[in-house]
Amino acid sequence: MLTGKELARAYFDGLKAAYCREGGQEVWDRFASAVHGADQRDLDRLTALYPDAPESLIELLRLVDGTYYREYPADNVLFYFLGSDYEGYPYYLLSARQMVQTRHEAKEFFDYIVTREFDDLPVDEGICDDLDKLHWLHFSDCCNNGGSSQLFVDFSPSAKGKKGQVLRFLHDPDEMVVAADSFDEYLQMLMDQEYAFINEDTVEE
Repeated sequence: MLTGKELARAYFDGLKAAYCREGGQEVWDRFASAVHGADQRDLDRLTALYPDAPESLIELLRLVDGTYYREYPADNVLFYFLGSDYEGYPYYLLSARQMVQTRHEAKEFFDYIVTREFDDLPVDEGICDDLDKLHWLHFSDCCNNGGSSQLFVDFSPSAKGKKGQVLRFLHDPDEMVVAADSFDEYLQMLMDQEYAFINEDTVEE
């Protein structure tokens, strides 16, 4: 079994191959020439808030410190880096600093989901129902500037969930589901799907 660091590197290398396969070599080269890994101080702040942050996520940030309106010295980057269990939506990776900055948003924007305010709104039973205990790491927004879908690592599951599970929010109609039991499993899922979120359309955008 791969370590978190090895998995992150394998994911990154596979993503490059997927872009090249879909005719995106130039897009990838521009991306790769602009990005750098997260500053250690930002990683320290993140892990202080989330001491159980997955090693594979931290290692991804050591490779690329975000792809969502990320202003690097060489270029401003808006780049599809992740997917989910929901077909057709590519996602961005937030920077370590963005993950810290958005740490309170789940309680603010998803209170109606956690408290099960609406009976007809699908919420996975592995998700807790106590706002005071909520502890989610927001690591990704979808292609629609996050308005349609967001991804979280959940450190406060219900008794039927698993600590570290990956949650996927989808808007209109709203739902919150467990996309994977862990971040490692989530990355492996995307790799097993052969990076299906990368295709001719997403490479050209």
